[in-house]
Amino acid sequence: MTAHPSYDALAPTAAGSSPLADAVLVAAAMSTGIVTGVLFVYANAVMPGLRRTDDRTFVGAFQSIDRAIVNPLFLTLFFGALVLIAASVALHLGAGSRAALPWLVAALALYLAVVVITLAVNVPLNDGIKAAGDPDRIGDLAEVRRAFDEARWAAWNLVRTLASTAAFGLLVTAALLYGHRK
Repeated sequence: MTAHPSYDALAPTAAGSSPLADAVLVAAAMSTGIVTGVLFVYANAVMPGLRRTDDRTFVGAFQSIDRAIVNPLFLTLFFGALVLIAASVALHLGAGSRAALPWLVAALALYLAVVVITLAVNVPLNDGIKAAGDPDRIGDLAEVRRAFDEARWAAWNLVRTLASTAAFGLLVTAALLYGHRK
């Protein structure tokens, strides 16, 4: 006995994808979109706002913001987006759903770049400023701020914001072009 097509998550639709593949693609796009929004807020508001502050405010505020964002929800979304995009690629390897594959592979490459930039550039800078300690106990706040290199942090954040935005756009494109063909 075969499963009813509307209840079989792995059964291909007329377009060749499955409800599971569709759901994973939507989840990948949603998580990528949320992360993109966070990166955009840093590029558009957080860093420009902090740039206008004195050294003590900058160091203390950045330390506090970084401690707050390193939380289970954000980390799940940030790394989960990569896993979901990769899963979407894998789920679209079937003969009937390969039309979305180029869009998904490009999104995966771009989002992987976001993760690599974050781990190679932004996280070490974040860790460095946090390692400086309590701003009330730092002798030379200007040196801590210089060592943080906010211009480098902001430039690489802009790169990862653009890469994440492009990945999100590609995921939405894949969903729109190939998800409605049922």
